[in-house]
Amino acid sequence: MKVNTMRNILVIITCLLFNFLTTPLFAQQDNFIKDYLERLENSKKYLILVAETMPEAKYNYKATSESLSFAENLLHIGYALDWHSESLLGERESRDWKTDTVYKVANKSKVEMIATVGETFDAAIQLIAQFDIAHLEDKLDYFGLHRSKRQILLLLADHITHHRGQMLVYMRLNGLVPPRYVLFQ
Repeated sequence: MKVNTMRNILVIITCLLFNFLTTPLFAQQDNFIKDYLERLENSKKYLILVAETMPEAKYNYKATSESLSFAENLLHIGYALDWHSESLLGERESRDWKTDTVYKVANKSKVEMIATVGETFDAAIQLIAQFDIAHLEDKLDYFGLHRSKRQILLLLADHITHHRGQMLVYMRLNGLVPPRYVLFQ
């Protein structure tokens, strides 16, 4: 009887110790997604505000002939957001940049482009909110580099910031004052 009691106590202590040691790890992962979603929500709001502030007549503005236009930067953010979230994290087949029409400027109005990007953010946010954190460290081929899905989320945030930064410069080059920066993005 004493052996069974001792064994039960040992099992309970082992379970408690395991729980005590692993809980902070899982909490950190949970916080990563929570923090990332807050950042992505704020990034969406700020990008939409930037896009709304630029006059539609200036949407085709390019700083140089080889640069993307303001509109192309906006829709490129949408395309990259779709690819990183839906294809790399969600495992949906990637859109073909050459034949895709959703993220091409073509004859889209300012309102249509903003709506497209807003809907893409919403879909990405929904997918990431449901993302299984057990897969954050899964590795993928990312342009010949092996990157974890956690790294891919961070790369996506950098990419959005990079292209939005170009859009802010385009606004300044056109004599416009960009919207005040929004924190936590």
